[in-house]
Amino acid sequence: MVRTAARSGLAVLVAGATAFGQEAPSKRWEAGAYSFSDELGGFRIEGVTGTGTRDDPIVIQEEMNSATPVTMVIRTVRPIRPFDYSGLYANGFLHVRIEVLNNSNLPWIEFEFELQEQLGKASLFGDGLSFDQRRSNSGNISSESFREYSRAFEPYDRLLFRKGKVDHLDSASFRFMITDFTPRWEFFLVQDPRIPSS
Repeated sequence: MVRTAARSGLAVLVAGATAFGQEAPSKRWEAGAYSFSDELGGFRIEGVTGTGTRDDPIVIQEEMNSATPVTMVIRTVRPIRPFDYSGLYANGFLHVRIEVLNNSNLPWIEFEFELQEQLGKASLFGDGLSFDQRRSNSGNISSESFREYSRAFEPYDRLLFRKGKVDHLDSASFRFMITDFTPRWEFFLVQDPRIPSS
């Protein structure tokens, strides 16, 4: 009897915490040859579709509740076979579209992405991971929310979108290609919305 009452009380506490805005449990979403996870916290993935090709990019819908950097974990869910375009393998080429809702109560005036092969460590040229680094003028990068972008490759792999604004409760969209010429089973995508300095 006491155990049942304790369990009921715990269930009420958990339900109450969720109702009062506590972060929902993370989830791993699979699409194409990869999975995408918000397990490191700070944002929530709402849905993932697509196969990762140029004609059918991975579309990731997410919500950010703050204007601080967050990190998405990306893993292969199929065997790695570089340069195989059958769709059956992780091949090192991934077309991505991110649609993110700004629920941070602050406007964003820039938005930066950073690729990391190891969590918290800068991606170097030799690891093969980049935002389509081999093309100087990539037609695979765009945003409906920001007019310009720039890429930095050393000592980081960063993609900065600028000259735009995303107000609270508005959404931003970004399109880019991730290339990994030495594919790994796991890598990380840091997302960093920038707010006005004053």
